[in-house]
Amino acid sequence: MHTGTTNQVANPNTVVWNSPGIWITYLLTTGFMHLILLSMPWFTTSVSWTLTNVLHGVCMYFFLHTIKGTPFETSDQGKYRYSTHWEQIDSGTQFTAARKFFMTTPIVLYILASFYSMYDFTHFVVNTLVLLLSLLPKLPQLHGVRIFGINKY
Repeated sequence: MHTGTTNQVANPNTVVWNSPGIWITYLLTTGFMHLILLSMPWFTTSVSWTLTNVLHGVCMYFFLHTIKGTPFETSDQGKYRYSTHWEQIDSGTQFTAARKFFMTTPIVLYILASFYSMYDFTHFVVNTLVLLLSLLPKLPQLHGVRIFGINKY
């Protein structure tokens, strides 16, 4: 019998990021954000797609690659204190369903933003930089790596 506030799972973040509910919420939030940007009359379609891609990339970089630890009280005694949320997904196992999902979404947004901006050079450069910001930290070669010591502690 467990007492206290901890649960059966050593790290609840692995359960949260793997649940289909968070995936659907993530897609609906991204779609809703795009609809809000698209409904603003001073934004063209290409600008709203590029802004959707930029906002998505920056927010997901912040949530997945800068925030560390768990928001839950866990029984792991601080094991995941210095790990980002991306490093905690599936306990670091690469190429699982959750990791594939969160790697595919920025690629799809990049393709859509590039297509709807008609491959305009400025939009294309901005969308490519955001794609690199979204995908490079997710590569297995950069798992646990802190470039120039950024976000080390």
